[in-house]
Amino acid sequence: MQACNLSIYSRFVKRPMDFILALLAIIILSPIFFIVTILVRINLGRSVIFKQKRPGKDEQIFTLYKFRTMTDERDEQGELLPNSLRLTKFGRFLRSTSLDELPELFNILKGDMSIIGPRPLVIEYLPHYTEQERIRHSVRPGLSGLAQINGRNTVNWEMRFAYDIKYVDKITFIGDLKIIIKTIIQVIKRADIGESGVDTPIDFDQYRQGKLEVSDS
Repeated sequence: MQACNLSIYSRFVKRPMDFILALLAIIILSPIFFIVTILVRINLGRSVIFKQKRPGKDEQIFTLYKFRTMTDERDEQGELLPNSLRLTKFGRFLRSTSLDELPELFNILKGDMSIIGPRPLVIEYLPHYTEQERIRHSVRPGLSGLAQINGRNTVNWEMRFAYDIKYVDKITFIGDLKIIIKTIIQVIKRADIGESGVDTPIDFDQYRQGKLEVSDS
């Protein structure tokens, strides 16, 4: 993985700022945390928090926290039903308002994530990245990022990774501030929302495998 040239801001300011802002956000939003926790428990049962392993900086694996948005309904063979069937109206509301991502503030406190950076994707995608695409893992993953304010889940994979790499190549305080402001605007407008496995592009591993099969045919 190619190392990136980190600025003074990236090396010495970004992490302390992330910690302070995440702590303040948790304190200020604690009533919302409480309300959402109760509503998830009522609507979806246990457990309230969804946990999943994701690759972070230097592809080190960490546990990502989110509010749960799907049921655990299974078919007759005991297999989980498709996402489109398990995603409830309440869960879709949590996703469209980004309330499901609030627990990631604790990931930021722990140092697993940053407020701004490439979004952490699933472990299954790791074998399918090109060497250039893996540059996105040379920094901490973010709660939001350049790709998220430029189409979020509605852009194709190549464009999403291009935005990630562009961000990593030039990390600045002003750049992060602009992304934070634009993210807040998008959340308020509930723009460019897509549900994984429901109305978003095909999963990256399947997408990349499909392109390889076409090129080999």
